[in-house]
Amino acid sequence: MSFVVIIPARLASTRLPNKPLADLGGKPMVVRVAERARASGAARVIVATDHADILAACAAHGVEACMTRADHPSGTDRIAEVAQVLGLADDAVVVNLQGDEPLIDPALLSACAARIGADVPMATCAHPLHSAEDAFNPNVVKLSLDKSGRALYFSRATIPWHRDGFAHDRSKLPEGYVPLRHIGLYAYRNDFLQRYPRLEASPLESIEALEQLRVLWHGYPIAVHVTDEAPQAGVDTPEDLARVQLYYAS
Repeated sequence: MSFVVIIPARLASTRLPNKPLADLGGKPMVVRVAERARASGAARVIVATDHADILAACAAHGVEACMTRADHPSGTDRIAEVAQVLGLADDAVVVNLQGDEPLIDPALLSACAARIGADVPMATCAHPLHSAEDAFNPNVVKLSLDKSGRALYFSRATIPWHRDGFAHDRSKLPEGYVPLRHIGLYAYRNDFLQRYPRLEASPLESIEALEQLRVLWHGYPIAVHVTDEAPQAGVDTPEDLARVQLYYAS
């Protein structure tokens, strides 16, 4: 399937100032992310940014970039603007790859894009969890699927709740019980991507602080690609940055 990857990259960051421009083996992080996206087989890779320094860094390394408005409330709004500026067709598939994922598996992008269809306007990814600690951690977002592999619900709570297993012991996962962790990678059909920012916010997303619940609340399906292994973590903290710098230095 043909798809386009758009990488939202803002210069501002509370924990890591200038994060998209952090050096990873001689190249800015945002360029490393774009290289991963290119390796996925994407027809086109574009960085969506609100800052001239990121635009210049991309140009210096041959990465296509597009300047956007600075007032977008989310990365989804930012990539929707770029898709509109580029004049992408309604049925074009757009993958939203965060600009702080320089170790993302390129195959995950193509697998996510492949889940988009005529009746499925949005897709994402997940992987199995194997520890009770993760299952009960509210910072680890879980999801449940229907029989066709579409999302029923996303939650910070432990879902589905194993009533009998957890009644006796919550220190380990019950035998045969494998909850799924959400991976924050998304693909959209462009006509839906243009509609998404205009959807009314839902009470569910306010309660859980999970924006994707807006899509389910409005009745749109989200297909889910389940991968066996957890992807490499992105860069959120100085410790994350040191870990990734070590990877690119080796």
